[in-house]
Amino acid sequence: MTSDTKKRINYFYDEKITEYFHGSGHPMKPMRVKMTHSLVMAYGLYKKMEIFRARPGIVDELTQFHTDEYIAFLGKVTPNNADDHLKEQVKFSVGDDCPVFDGLLEYCQITAGGSLEGAARLNYGLCDIAVNWAGGLHHAKKAEASGFCYVNDIVIAILELLRHHSRVLYIDIDVHHGDGVEEAFYTTDRVMTLSFHNYGDFFPGTGDIHDIGYGKGKYHAVNVPLREGIDDVTYKTIFEPIVTHVIEWYQPSVIVLQCGADSLSGDRLGTFNLTTRGHGDCVRFVKKFNIPMLVLGGGGYTIRNVSRCWAYETAVVVDKEVPIELPHTEFYEYYGPEYKLHCPPSNMENMNSPDYLETIKLKIYEHLDRSRHTPSVQMQERSWDKRIVPDNEYEESDDEEMEGNGTNSRKSRIPYVRTYRYKLLYDQSSKDKHKNNNNIHTLATTTTAEIVDQMEIDNIPGPSSADAVVPPVNVAATTTDAASESHTDQATNSVTEDPALAPDSMVDGDDDNKINTTTATTSAATTSANTTNNELSSLSSSTTTADAPTVPAPVSIASPNEVTIVTTATNQESNHLPETE
Repeated sequence: MTSDTKKRINYFYDEKITEYFHGSGHPMKPMRVKMTHSLVMAYGLYKKMEIFRARPGIVDELTQFHTDEYIAFLGKVTPNNADDHLKEQVKFSVGDDCPVFDGLLEYCQITAGGSLEGAARLNYGLCDIAVNWAGGLHHAKKAEASGFCYVNDIVIAILELLRHHSRVLYIDIDVHHGDGVEEAFYTTDRVMTLSFHNYGDFFPGTGDIHDIGYGKGKYHAVNVPLREGIDDVTYKTIFEPIVTHVIEWYQPSVIVLQCGADSLSGDRLGTFNLTTRGHGDCVRFVKKFNIPMLVLGGGGYTIRNVSRCWAYETAVVVDKEVPIELPHTEFYEYYGPEYKLHCPPSNMENMNSPDYLETIKLKIYEHLDRSRHTPSVQMQERSWDKRIVPDNEYEESDDEEMEGNGTNSRKSRIPYVRTYRYKLLYDQSSKDKHKNNNNIHTLATTTTAEIVDQMEIDNIPGPSSADAVVPPVNVAATTTDAASESHTDQATNSVTEDPALAPDSMVDGDDDNKINTTTATTSAATTSANTTNNELSSLSSSTTTADAPTVPAPVSIASPNEVTIVTTATNQESNHLPETE
C-alpha cells in the first residue's frame, strides 16, 4: 500500500453548474463548485492534472437507473407550470427539500455527466483517478428525489464501471447515510457499499449497523453509525481499520469515494467535528491502496468550508503541498476573518466513546467473517480494454460559437471532452422500437441489482478498430518551470476574473494566454454491438454504422498561462496528431 507511483488525474468541471439556483434560503448552493475550482486554479493544481468539461448525461443514460416517467417529469416541470403537476410532485417527492427550479433536468445532466465520463475514462485506463466535485448526490432514488438530490449520479457511474469491473467498492464519508446508493445495490455482491454517517434522529434515518444487504448482496452493505461530535483523531481510529479490512476482504478493482463535506465542523446541517485535514486524510488513506478511484463531492452547506475542503483534497489527490494561506480569488472575502485553508474544530462534545467505536468495529468484522467473498462475474481480458484513443480525439463542442453583433465570437466555456461512455444505441425499425419500448417499461419495475446481475460484461462491445489510429495527445501544460514562474501573477489575475478557465483573454488576442487550436474533422465512427440479454436490450441493442450517434470529441484543457498549441489534420491530409508519451 503505497502512493509513490505518479498517477494520472482527470478533473471534471463545467462552469454552467453555477447558473442554477435552488431558491432563496435553500442550503444547496452550486456556487460552491465554482469556489472550489477557483482555489484549484489559484493554487496551481491544474499543472498536475488534466481538466475536462464532460458532455452532460443524456436521458438514456439517466434512465439506466431512474424510471422514464421520473426523468420525463424532471424535464417538463418548471416554476411556471409547477401548479399543473402537483400530483406528480407528490409522487416523485419533488418540492420542499427538492424544489422545482428553472433548468432542473439540465442541472442533473451536468452533475451526472462528469461522474459518467470519469467512470468511462477509468474503464479505458485513461486515468488513475477521476474527480468530479459536482457529483456525489447519493440520496436520489429510482423514482424519487430526496435530500437535495434528483438524479443519483453515483449509481449511474457505478453501472458504467460495472461494464469493465467485476467488483466496485463505494465509500461514503458524508455526514448523512448514502441510502440511495445502498438501496440500488442492496441485493447484489458486485457492489459493496461502506458508509460512515451520523445515525439516530437524523436524516435520512437509515444506515443501522444491522443493515447488511439481502440475498446475494448479504454482507455487502456495511454501515458505520456514528454519534455527534466525532473529531479527526476518533474518526481515524474507526475509518482506517474498517476500510483496510473491507478492501482486503472484498478486493475491489475500482473504488468510488464520496467526499460529502457536511461532515466538517461548523457545517450548516452537519453534526460532526472534522477539520479539512481530517477529512482529507480519508482521501489520502484510500489513495494509498493504488486502486483506480472516482472521487466525487456530495453534501456540504457552509460553502466557504466546502470549497476549502475540496480544494485541499484535490491537492491530496495530485500529491502537492499547498500553503495554508489562501490565494487571492474572486471569492477571497468569503474566507474571512482567518483566510486560511484549514477550518478549525469547535468545542462540541464528542459522543463517540472508545468502547462504542470498538463495539462497532468488532460487529462489522463479525459480519464480514461470516461470508467469504467470491466474484459473481467471470471477467475476461479483451483487446479493446486497452487504452484506445481515436484520431478525432480533440474537437470543439457544438455550443462553442454564438452570434454577437453580426459576427461569430467564441464563448469562454470549455469545449466538451470526447466521451468514452458505453454507447446506448437503438434499432430504428418500428418493430425493434416497439420491442425496446416494452423492455424499457419492464426495466422501470426491475431492480438495479437484477440488471447488474444479468450484465454480460465480457460481451459488451468496445470502440471499433477504426478508432484505434493514434495514441492520445496530452495537451496539459508543458512549458518550463521558468516560464511558469514568470506568469504566476498573471495566472492569479486570470483565475480571479474567471476561475473556470479564463479563456476570454486567450480568444481575444492576449499573446501570453492565447490558445491556437484547429478542429479535426470528425470521422463517422463505426460501432459494433453484440447481443446482450433481454433486460439490457433496451440499453444496448445492435446498430448499423449509419445509426451510430455522432460523439463530441475531446479537448483537454491546459493551464491558463501554460498552453501547448495543438493542431490536427483533416481526413484528407496524411499527417496525424503527434505522438506523445
